[in-house]
Amino acid sequence: MEALHKKDARKSVFSDYDYSNFYYGAGEDPVNLLGPFCEWYEEAKPNGYYLYSEPLSSAPATHVRVRNGKTGALHDLLNLASYNYLGISYRDEVKQAAVEAVTRYGLGASGSPILSGTFDIHEELAREVAAFKGKDAAILFPTGYSANVGFISSIMRSGDTIFCDQYSHASIVDGAILAKSKTVFFRHNNPLDLERKLGGVRGKKLVVVEGVYSMDGDVCVLPDVVDVAKRHGARVLIDEAHSTFLFGANGRGVAEHFGLDKEVDFHLGTFSKSLGGQGGFVCGTRDLVDYVNAFGRSRFFSCNLAPPIVAGLRAGLRIVEQEPELRAKLWSNVAYLRRRFAEEGIDIGKSTSQVMPVLVNNDAKVFAVAEKIQDRGLFLQPVTYPAVPKHRSRLRISVSAAHSEEDLEQAVQIIVGVLREEGICRP
Repeated sequence: MEALHKKDARKSVFSDYDYSNFYYGAGEDPVNLLGPFCEWYEEAKPNGYYLYSEPLSSAPATHVRVRNGKTGALHDLLNLASYNYLGISYRDEVKQAAVEAVTRYGLGASGSPILSGTFDIHEELAREVAAFKGKDAAILFPTGYSANVGFISSIMRSGDTIFCDQYSHASIVDGAILAKSKTVFFRHNNPLDLERKLGGVRGKKLVVVEGVYSMDGDVCVLPDVVDVAKRHGARVLIDEAHSTFLFGANGRGVAEHFGLDKEVDFHLGTFSKSLGGQGGFVCGTRDLVDYVNAFGRSRFFSCNLAPPIVAGLRAGLRIVEQEPELRAKLWSNVAYLRRRFAEEGIDIGKSTSQVMPVLVNNDAKVFAVAEKIQDRGLFLQPVTYPAVPKHRSRLRISVSAAHSEEDLEQAVQIIVGVLREEGICRP
């Protein structure tokens, strides 16, 4: 009886707690944090947390080979988890460019970008990105995360004020923390709340938004945000991690989509999504880039991007410029999946992009849902608090131009079947 009680107690610990409960710990020894977390994680991992960080043994294409985190078995799964939105990362010309760069430059940059780590190929990519975005100059960062952290902290200081959407990515929040500025959060995609919070604030002000919000897939109401910010003398930074190379007539992003390329002050993006590589960038004036080069700590205290990655990114950028039909195919796939989800009664919130949250809204049940979905052949992960608000758990879908309608229909059938079994959507 005692053993059964302990088993039930452990089960309740898993279902009632998440990572956020183990951020703080008692005592004076930092190692005290480990015990309570590991006791909980021992039960949490086999009950669903194994679905995180499952290793792939193939390219992040429309179908992937995945090693199951619980059983260790290899499974071939339909992939709607990778944000390889244009299917570029495994294109032959991209891989060949990387191979040739390995032969010429070796594996890594072996240095900081401000010392020995800048190669000719880095400068070429920066020039090409700036030209693509229609800006004077661009500066490269080793990751998208470091781009936000480094850029925000390079231009904002203690005594300044940063206004962030409440659903801002962690890299934006961490950049504000590093800057030591006062950080004010406004309600998600709510320019009226931004207006209220900007009112009466003096000094340097920066408003930070995202082109596409990564957990909800909705697009920033950029025209209203820019209007409010300009009336209050605030500068605007747009993080286009999930929208650069996809939105707008030329694929420059949401700012181009709304015709606000010049009105937005600072343009930031990543190479890990639509180009399928790694790294981040900021575009703007030459003066801005020179200043960030001097004060972007996350950049100059890191090794520069590996030359083979840079070569693959240059090849990927050429594909984006030469094959606009890839974007057209992506948006056709998005329209198909949105229509089918609507027909089947699947709630994807306010998503209007290639990022679609399948809302489960049950933090205890989402892991069982995700397990069933994977068992039936679809690679997706659950997303819970603190990545999203409590009781807003979901499965996040990333649509690719490389998916066929047959792929998407298979995904719909799997998701609908499981959600109906679990009582999450109507029969």
